[in-house]
Amino acid sequence: MKHNENDYTIKEALLFSQRVAQLSKALWKSIEKDWQQWIKPYDLNINEHHILWIAYHLKGASISEIAKFGVMHVSTAFNFSKKLEERGYLEFSKKLNDKRNTYIKLTDKGEEILLKLLEDFDPTRNSVLKGALPLQNLYGKFPEIIEMMSIIRNIYGDDFMEIFERSFNNIEEEFQEEDGSLRKKELTQEEGTPAK
Repeated sequence: MKHNENDYTIKEALLFSQRVAQLSKALWKSIEKDWQQWIKPYDLNINEHHILWIAYHLKGASISEIAKFGVMHVSTAFNFSKKLEERGYLEFSKKLNDKRNTYIKLTDKGEEILLKLLEDFDPTRNSVLKGALPLQNLYGKFPEIIEMMSIIRNIYGDDFMEIFERSFNNIEEEFQEEDGSLRKKELTQEEGTPAK
């Protein structure tokens, strides 16, 4: 029996939602382990690294934006940002025209640690990447995960996906591979943009 005016049954809805839930949980467990292993030498946790990542790609952000794009509670975003500030990785500020929101931006030390982390990324230690290699070998590219991105867009909205895409475009445009690791491109003096 079809549910309401939608073209699906309760059984189809249950099977889909549980399939996504169980696959997501299994995938997250692997991602979490890989992520923690990557950042452990820098004495960071996943929330702290994610905050540094978002602040870098947004060129500064409000705590509300960090919470939204980091998919965390505002108090979590604030508390971990405070710890990062204490370590000298972030600066807190208020804007003259917006006293209600707290803003953060990376310090030079914060940017330095984030860039070092990118340089230290080791694909051979990433189980999700290894799991995708057969598809990459078969099709000549990694899965684009378009359906998952569509689901996330419908849950979190266009703003979320715009920031998501911006961070990956920044990596594409601002970094280059040298000697088996990522390095930030040197900026041209004319525009302050990465040199090709």
